Amino acid sequence: MDLTLQQIVEGLPKSLLNATDKDLEGFQKIIEETIKLREGHRNLQRMVKNFTPSTPIQRS
Repeated sequence: MDLTLQQIVEGLPKSLLNATDKDLEGFQKIIEETIKLREGHRNLQRMVKNFTPSTPIQRS
């Protein structure tokens, strides 16, 4: 789906459009860390799903 620049801008909140460079840098860092967290969560889910202990784990 190809969006025009106008459609992208219309979808942005005004607070983001009026943000300072410092605000945008902070927002970018949050987005980057969120992506890392999501990737880590997916990797953890995959590891748990594929985990097979050599001896059964018993609850006490």
